[in-house]
Amino acid sequence: MPDTPRDSAFPARHSAQNYHPLPVVIASADGAWMTDVEGRRHLDMLAGYSALNFGHGHPRLVKAAKDQLERVTLTSRAFHHDRFGEFCAQLADLCGMEMVLPMNTGAEAVETAVKTARKWGYRVKGVAPDRARIVVAAGNFHGRTTTIVGFSTDETARADHGPYAPGFDIVPYGDLAALEAAMTDDTVAVLLEPIQGEAGVVVPPPGYLTGVRELTRSRDVLFVCDEIQSGLGRTGKTFACDHEDVVPDMYVLGKALGGGVVPVSAVVSSAAVLGVHRPGEHGSTFGGNPLACAVALEVVALLRTGEYQQRAAELGAHLHRELASLAAGGAVQQVRGRGLWAGVDIAPSHGTGREISEQLLERRVLVKDTHASTIRLAPPLVISKDDLDWGLEQMRSVLAG
Repeated sequence: MPDTPRDSAFPARHSAQNYHPLPVVIASADGAWMTDVEGRRHLDMLAGYSALNFGHGHPRLVKAAKDQLERVTLTSRAFHHDRFGEFCAQLADLCGMEMVLPMNTGAEAVETAVKTARKWGYRVKGVAPDRARIVVAAGNFHGRTTTIVGFSTDETARADHGPYAPGFDIVPYGDLAALEAAMTDDTVAVLLEPIQGEAGVVVPPPGYLTGVRELTRSRDVLFVCDEIQSGLGRTGKTFACDHEDVVPDMYVLGKALGGGVVPVSAVVSSAAVLGVHRPGEHGSTFGGNPLACAVALEVVALLRTGEYQQRAAELGAHLHRELASLAAGGAVQQVRGRGLWAGVDIAPSHGTGREISEQLLERRVLVKDTHASTIRLAPPLVISKDDLDWGLEQMRSVLAG
């Protein structure tokens, strides 16, 4: 018997099972709402893990993409195109930096940052060949390439992909003393998320980022901030580092940079750092393509208004007040986060993170679990307060059960 439309929408038989999605199939979306194949509307409280900071189908981003689609979408980096220079200039200016190296995915950008830091270490710092080391934090999530999972402490991501690349030292997140102890003359970079996303939206202790900045500067080590999830308005400021007035040596950006329209990532740094690259040493056929540049330029323009950072700050404060009241009721063990971003640890007596996510799905609210007991909330920054409150009320009802 042929599949029903609903059955055929689920690709389980023909898709590798590297994800465990919730049982819902989305057909369209607008703003903070998504509609499934049966016509039911769901409030998106995940925003593509922060890739959709500006919501689904933002009219300015869609227009930028449509306009560029009619002109040119790809030249490869073999030729110049008329959006590339402007994109690099505008993104560099937003970051207070000088140079941009564009890629496509977040993992590609992290790999680019690793290669850049090592090359800088050899060509500028003077580290002996093949001795460069990079300090990373336990609980990190920087992507899933073989290099990156090699320095992950998440066995689900790491297991059975070895052998792994050497050159990484893992220290506890938030521990400045451990970081300092791990640094040697061969250390070329410290790579950190200013807020750890996949770990459950873990915010470091106050002053930690400032301390890392001071320590790396004093030891002639690059401070590389992975702002792929935390950056571009999510936490109430353009970058999560801004909460401590910290400027790293290198920003690693992705997700929201493509506005949820196309994959766009980039490493942004000084000429002294990114200037170590020479033609042919690193590249990407699609990195910095015209379509990507057109959309990302509009993302930068949206961020320059400050509107989205302010919305994230104001609605985020409201979100965390409401979540604190849930924690006081006993169904939630802990709430962490900043801006419109939260990790909510569910009390075991009330179910697993997956079970709570499925119960919220029944109430037409979309969230996702991580590490068994935690759910993450990251609604689009365009969400209205009324819609946010409705979503929180559904959560309150689920947790009261």
